[in-house]
Amino acid sequence: MTVTPPRVKRALLSVFDKSGIIPLARELHAHGAELISTGGTARALLEADLPVREVAELTGFPEMLDGRVKTLHPAVHGGLLAVRSNKEHMRQAERHGIGMIDMVVINLYPFEKTARDRPGAVEEVIEMIDIGGPAMIRSASKNHQDVVVLVDPRDYDLVLSELRAAGDVSQATRLALAARAFAHTAAYDALITDYLETRAGGLGFPDTLPLAFRKVFDLRYGENPHQTAALYQDPLEKAPGPVNAEKLQGKELSFNNLLDLDAAWALVCDFDEPACAIIKHTNPAGVSLGADAAQAYRRALAADPVSAFGGIVAFNRPVTEPAAREMAALFLEAVIAPDFEPDALEVLRGRKNLRVMRTGSTARVEGGRDYKRLVSGLLVQGRDRVMPLAGELKVVSRREPAREEMDGLRFAWIVARHVKSNAIVYARGTTTAGVGAGQMSRVDAVRFGAAKAVGPLQGCVLASDAFFPFRDGVDEAASHGITAIIQPGGSVKDAEVIAAADELGIAMVFTGRRHFRH
Repeated sequence: MTVTPPRVKRALLSVFDKSGIIPLARELHAHGAELISTGGTARALLEADLPVREVAELTGFPEMLDGRVKTLHPAVHGGLLAVRSNKEHMRQAERHGIGMIDMVVINLYPFEKTARDRPGAVEEVIEMIDIGGPAMIRSASKNHQDVVVLVDPRDYDLVLSELRAAGDVSQATRLALAARAFAHTAAYDALITDYLETRAGGLGFPDTLPLAFRKVFDLRYGENPHQTAALYQDPLEKAPGPVNAEKLQGKELSFNNLLDLDAAWALVCDFDEPACAIIKHTNPAGVSLGADAAQAYRRALAADPVSAFGGIVAFNRPVTEPAAREMAALFLEAVIAPDFEPDALEVLRGRKNLRVMRTGSTARVEGGRDYKRLVSGLLVQGRDRVMPLAGELKVVSRREPAREEMDGLRFAWIVARHVKSNAIVYARGTTTAGVGAGQMSRVDAVRFGAAKAVGPLQGCVLASDAFFPFRDGVDEAASHGITAIIQPGGSVKDAEVIAAADELGIAMVFTGRRHFRH
């Protein structure tokens, strides 16, 4: 037999974010509910001419310890946790003068905002760790069949619509709200854990890894139409990028758009000079530096015009009108940049389906964690650093690279970090000439990158994301006219590889650091 849940006769409201709280309280009052509240919320209700009973009156104790203790009392938690259908619970509550609380409306101290905006103000951040709020949320959620719990102002209208229609809130809605409330407190605790762990000594890999990613929006589908998907955001990481960018125009962003936008954006942010990257399936099709955005784009496009069709373009400088005109001549999925000149936006409006993303600024993100999902598991690592320090570069060949060659090697090395392994990048100056991505053997990556090249590779340089296990890769590169190679070194065959470079007149530089990307 289904028992009709009790009507909401008493509601406890205690919110930091007071969005929508007055209309909610006014309708609850009209519904016949007694309003109980604390501190600032009580004052807001009184100013709105709503009758409200202070929690201190309910508990018989004043707020204590600068407000740290106000709701941690049996008069509150007994009213939340008592199971209405349990006669012994109700007898005990009556014996101790505990009245039932049928609804809790709570959102928590702004720990997230304070930790993000003022991470060094430790005492201020610690004071934003809410204690009573999560306790009440958990009590109400545990007893959701009898207590409605609201932690998000966006749910107020749902609850009010059910109260208007049926005089109560359905069990299905109560259950959904309870699940949402536990997710809310779990995320809150995860943010606190992350902050304290960072203060305690850096990245760290704790025994239990709590995550607090917040959903931004649902996606039409995932990598393929039969997969469901959504975009989630790390609330403490506000670095500019596709997740936090403003979409100025274009179709809805897809799962694959976001992957490619992130890959393209991370690549151009690794350069201080004006840079453009054209990405397909997270791999660079063409990358170039230039005097300005338009020149960088022209050079990047010329590196692989076939693969650029339907690609994602990123700039680390504002997009100018000439750059926009260049892009408008080709079908592209999306473009991301710190900003767009008004004339550039006017040009791009002619491509109404083109997704135009403005980040507001650039930032190289090197700290924090990187996650890779496994079946029944999660791999966690620190983010890969961009570039070895100048002192870590070691010329191992007899011939020193010329200055122009070294500039090209540095450029190719940065790009190689963003190419799926095995990765080979050919560069002509500071423009890619051919990219060998995702090959099962390194010599095949050398061959594939050469096959992708537009025009001869004579005089180009080459970067490899990991060491050459044999000299065959060097021999293959030399057959295409390569003059210099940058690679990590570390193979048992290094001596053989270096000897091959010397034999062929190739300058070779070791970085001492590998950049695998899977």
